[in-house]
Amino acid sequence: MPQDARRDTMTLNPIDRREHTRFRVNPGYTPIQLRVHPEERFEFSGHIYDISEGGVCFELDRPIEPGARVSIQIDLPGHLLESGRDIGPGRAVFATGNVIWCDMDEPGASRMAVAITRFDRAGDRERLIRALTAGRYLRAA
Repeated sequence: MPQDARRDTMTLNPIDRREHTRFRVNPGYTPIQLRVHPEERFEFSGHIYDISEGGVCFELDRPIEPGARVSIQIDLPGHLLESGRDIGPGRAVFATGNVIWCDMDEPGASRMAVAITRFDRAGDRERLIRALTAGRYLRAA
């Protein structure tokens, strides 16, 4: 296959190496709280842009260095609670992970991503999957 044809094929059908499907959320309605280990208090607040079972892209007022171990609290929109399909304590999901990248070049709020390494409470993973597969979110590119 000629080089140009191969490049066009790769552009039209890019390989998605993600293990989990990402979903776009409305940033104004999906808040996130974050704490940097070893701190015990959630001291940073922001909003989510997209989320998957394996990670989350969000914005905070302050950048967090890549590699930092963090705990996050994701407040899921209330539609699951209202539908009676959300079970367990509240509608928040708690997880731990590592900051994998942070855009610190622009002034103002910083966009970053966390790769989730574990869910902190029983049922949190399932609660997140139910929210993502309820048909209210669009797949992110």
